[in-house]
Amino acid sequence: MSSSLNALSVAVEVASRKRDETRKVLQDMLAAQQAARAQLHQLEDYANETQARWGMKADATVKPEVMYHHYQFMDRLGHAAGIQGSVVEDHATRVENARRALLEAELRLASLQKVIDKRRRDLELAGMRRDQKQTDERAALQYRGPALGASVTE
Repeated sequence: MSSSLNALSVAVEVASRKRDETRKVLQDMLAAQQAARAQLHQLEDYANETQARWGMKADATVKPEVMYHHYQFMDRLGHAAGIQGSVVEDHATRVENARRALLEAELRLASLQKVIDKRRRDLELAGMRRDQKQTDERAALQYRGPALGASVTE
């Protein structure tokens, strides 16, 4: 039974490494998600600033070509922000998958540790029973020994 305990210990070590690797992946995914959000906020802030600057000049006379380029530029910024929003959503999905994988790895590790604890308790109990049995046998031999010796001499 000791070899099965050793095998379980190896399994716990492997599960611990897997959990640690999964945790690292989650941390990397969270960092990437945060960077994607920051980039989206930069795009949105830049679009708002550009629109605000344009709004201050709204009462001025502007050539139609300039207005056309401004609207075209704002459309491109909006399109870029939309793409970046999709990237942020993609990162959110990846983060959720990484969280789920980490939870599964932690559950696997916890279940293996419970199995090891149970096996250790079973081994200790078996050892205590074996010791008790040996003690009982010695006591029985000691008790029977004088009684047998007395009946043989008579």
